[in-house]
Amino acid sequence: MDYFIAILLIASPWLFGFYRGGIESYIPIGVGTLILVQALMTRNETGAMKVIPMSAHLMSDLAIGLFLALSPWLFFFHDYIWEPHFIVGLLITGQAILTQIAPARTVSKERF
Repeated sequence: MDYFIAILLIASPWLFGFYRGGIESYIPIGVGTLILVQALMTRNETGAMKVIPMSAHLMSDLAIGLFLALSPWLFFFHDYIWEPHFIVGLLITGQAILTQIAPARTVSKERF
């Protein structure tokens, strides 16, 4: 999910037509880049470098999601655009809250 969200955020200023070279455009690009780097460095099945523990990744996602959701009001561009930042920020926050730190255990295929 992280890779999809990262690419969506990086492309969102052009995809949703709000690019105008201001902070409203640079925040999703920066956050998307941060999510992409973090995903590549996380110790899970999709991480490439496996440096960041999953618990730290989820705490970072929580902070990133809240920052993104509140950014239109923190940086005063909510009169121009707020929906993509708010919606994707809430999705990232929800994903961080609902994600298990450790993968579920698999059931053994032994017969009783």
